[in-house]
Amino acid sequence: MTLTAAAGPKRAPAADVLPAPVRRGRILRWLLPLSPTLVLLAIFLVGPVGWSVYVAFTNETLTGSASVNARFIGIDNFTRLFDDEAFVSSLFRTLVFVLGSAVIGQNVLGMLIALLQRGKSRMTRGVVNGVVIAAWVMPEVVAAACWFSFLGDEGTLNSLFGMHQEWLVSAPLFAVILANIWRGTAFSMLVYSAALSEVPRDLLEAAKVDGASTRRTFFSVTLPLIRRSVLSNLMLTTLQTLASFGLIYALTGGGPGEASQTTPLYMYEQAFRYFEIGYGSAMALVMLVIGALFSLVYLRLIKVES
Repeated sequence: MTLTAAAGPKRAPAADVLPAPVRRGRILRWLLPLSPTLVLLAIFLVGPVGWSVYVAFTNETLTGSASVNARFIGIDNFTRLFDDEAFVSSLFRTLVFVLGSAVIGQNVLGMLIALLQRGKSRMTRGVVNGVVIAAWVMPEVVAAACWFSFLGDEGTLNSLFGMHQEWLVSAPLFAVILANIWRGTAFSMLVYSAALSEVPRDLLEAAKVDGASTRRTFFSVTLPLIRRSVLSNLMLTTLQTLASFGLIYALTGGGPGEASQTTPLYMYEQAFRYFEIGYGSAMALVMLVIGALFSLVYLRLIKVES
């Protein structure tokens, strides 16, 4: 008698041995539900970005012959950029603005508010969150009007201290940094509040029992546990602040002179006031590269920490 082995359960063929028509059918079935999203991304994201990259290498303008007969000029716009002292100065002011209002201001203040709220009553947290978030959801023009009335010559700050100082003229960059910190801190506060709520209380109590101070507990226990949230928040606030335009434009217009003119404002001026679309697009491309470099640094740090 011939013995036959019991047949085991059949396995589905591996994807790399499937016939080509079957593989194509699976890919089509996977892509079909995504096709509307892919089409919208191509139209509203990839298309404009691609057009901006192309225009950055042309002499296109909004008026004149170059608006009709734009031609490819290679890297001339970029050569002109880094010979343009106004652009280099605006780039420096942009980095100062990002460092002061996002990397330091919003993150430190957001973390401080989140820490101070730990263990407080629900009513206290609700009032603090409501006040801080109100500034965040306020339109940029309204926020600028509030700070104009606070820092103006006859504003609230001068009235409180009996001074006559036009802060928007004497310290315009500092003024817009303060305004952006006030408006954007809520996001960091919410991120850090969520991260701190995930820190095990057992570890904090153990550190307290071991005699660790509040400062030592924060830097040795709390901060290492929420470091990925800190880096993620730093990346998001940096990129958002790097492209900030409305608040500065409404508060100071980049002035007086160029004292608070960041690169987005200078780019807007060149593209839409002087109609040099190609030159403005070259600035936008440089800002895109700077934002990508910031992102790569933060993502690298997050990867190292994971």
